[in-house]
Amino acid sequence: MRVLLVEDDHAIVRALTDLLEGEGFAVRSCATQDGACAALATDDFDIALLDVTLAQGNGFAVCAAAREAAPDMPVIFLTASDDEYSTVAGLDMGAVDYIAKPFRARELISRIRGALRRTAPASNVLTVGDVRLDVASAAVTKDGREVFLSALEYRLLLYFLQHKGKLVTRENLRDAIWDSAGEYVSDNALNVYVKRLREKVETDPAEPELIVTVRGLGYKVGE
Repeated sequence: MRVLLVEDDHAIVRALTDLLEGEGFAVRSCATQDGACAALATDDFDIALLDVTLAQGNGFAVCAAAREAAPDMPVIFLTASDDEYSTVAGLDMGAVDYIAKPFRARELISRIRGALRRTAPASNVLTVGDVRLDVASAAVTKDGREVFLSALEYRLLLYFLQHKGKLVTRENLRDAIWDSAGEYVSDNALNVYVKRLREKVETDPAEPELIVTVRGLGYKVGE
């Protein structure tokens, strides 16, 4: 899930980026109104987190641009302004939530996932065999029981399910994880990630049926 974070306090940007990426989100941050509006015009996001007061421009204008670019995308305001006018103005513009700083990290993640659940279409649930991944909540279950994955394992499973029935080369996976994690992933590291993922989602990891190796080419996830 891609998050647009519009905030001009560098310390808050670093802290929120670390928090969100640790939960499996991909984050793009902008410090200005113009930068955020340009990002909305060129990229797709699943949710926007906006500060009201920016060094250049304001979050209300970014919210208006978000409503135009992606009408169904949830917007949450994050701001030190807790006055009634700002709260009402943000909600009247279409924001789904308004959280005053300072906020608790776990509460923020919970409210982000709640906003995504409320706006997510049914197609955001991906399945293979008895494994189910709810993209909106980032929840994974196997045979109805929750499976706890690391951020990289989650991204790997998401990529597999998004390409179900197709050949996924090692280069595809390496690029996808590299892009998300911001670091190079070696063949050996990729082997370890796939092995760990299989241990959590396969009924018999020694004889995988969901994530099948195509020798010399890569992997394929069953229909």
